[in-house]
Amino acid sequence: MSTDPSPDIEQRLYQSIASALMAGKLRPGMPLRERNLAELFGTTRGAVRKVLARLGQEGKLELLQNRGAFVPQPSPEDVADIYGARAIVEAGLVAALAMRLTQRGGRGALARLKSHVEAEEAACRAQDRETSVRLAGEFHLKLAELVGNDSLLRYLEQLIARTQLFVALYEARDESHCAPDEHRRIVAALDKGDVAAAIATMSSHLADVQARVLAHMAPTTDIDLADVLGAPLA
Repeated sequence: MSTDPSPDIEQRLYQSIASALMAGKLRPGMPLRERNLAELFGTTRGAVRKVLARLGQEGKLELLQNRGAFVPQPSPEDVADIYGARAIVEAGLVAALAMRLTQRGGRGALARLKSHVEAEEAACRAQDRETSVRLAGEFHLKLAELVGNDSLLRYLEQLIARTQLFVALYEARDESHCAPDEHRRIVAALDKGDVAAAIATMSSHLADVQARVLAHMAPTTDIDLADVLGAPLA
């Protein structure tokens, strides 16, 4: 085993865990043991600890003192709270964006949103779950970027990071096609300048995603970490 882990190994470990999380391959509450990961990736426990700490800071893992790192296992109340916060924030976001789109450059902004939805649809057709989840979150961030409020964007990034994980962990794979359809309806309402319809569609979209997540919250099942992360044994 290497005593001087390279940045490449740390990045590969980070990407493997993050990708497995976003692809829904790791189960809620699953422990990620430093020793096991060090053996899988042929690196040191110190290197593993750095990667786990980074993932914890990003909200992708829960780090419990004297217990280690775990895949988050939110309660139904946690899910409802975060989606409730998003619903309040994004209703105002859509209203503000609708005003912006009436100004110069509005057509170009709408074109970018439509192009993004097309990319979401392509990822769904390819059954690329990791990319689908990422693009679904990025759609909402693009709305905030177009409004041009950096504080709002940073806050929304935190909320979306949480809900992306909820979707990856719990939403059924055969329902992943729903997000681009719902996003397209939001863009269509904005394109028509129908602010009330855009807000209502956004609120309905977030409520539907929350319902799909809650409907599939189930007990953890055992999986093989080496199979999931695709790492060779040291």
